[in-house]
Amino acid sequence: MDNVISLKVKRHEKELKYEKRMLKELSLNEIKHKISHNFDEIIKPNSIEDGCVDFAIEAFLLGARYSRFGYYGESMQIANGRCQYEEKQLVNDLYEYVIEWGKFKHNNLDSAEVFNKCRYYISSWWKEGFLRGEKRHKLRL
Repeated sequence: MDNVISLKVKRHEKELKYEKRMLKELSLNEIKHKISHNFDEIIKPNSIEDGCVDFAIEAFLLGARYSRFGYYGESMQIANGRCQYEEKQLVNDLYEYVIEWGKFKHNNLDSAEVFNKCRYYISSWWKEGFLRGEKRHKLRL
């Protein structure tokens, strides 16, 4: 008799394999460039760079996971609506991280401005992951 393999284990292995393939398309220089471009006005990017790299990867992979809906005909906005909870959680976590660990250039910084920067950063990486994942689905990679 053959061994019985759990569907949950197989699904997890498949998801990890897909994430590894998607991460091959992402470069650290690209992430660092977006960090400095997005947060340079308000924060010294070197103080938060490591955490922002982690958040960029998470948002990228979240977008890539939901890209299959785009391949099957949904628009980017509808697919983004499916993962609003996860995306909001990433934005809130990044905001708390930046407030806690960021070395601000100005003391009179508006917290709404920091939150908007965090929201833009996460959504831009989500879109990037969505577009690249959709492209991989179309090419059947």
